[in-house]
Amino acid sequence: MPRALAGVLIECDPSIKAIIVKIDLEHHNDIVIVDIDDEHVLIKNDKHELLKQLLKDALKDTVREAEDSSESE
Repeated sequence: MPRALAGVLIECDPSIKAIIVKIDLEHHNDIVIVDIDDEHVLIKNDKHELLKQLLKDALKDTVREAEDSSESE
């Protein structure tokens, strides 16, 4: 019998989507329902806030690394 899951459609650029997919892999594929294309992904409704926080943390680390590398030049 088919089963339905509530989800949130995320539209983002490919670089952000790659980070989302990486986060999903680190959480044992428990966030993403369907990887649609390069700019869209459907995630579990109850994981939306968790993903936002994890993505914010990942981007904070990425921006900090970029700033550090530009300062050393």
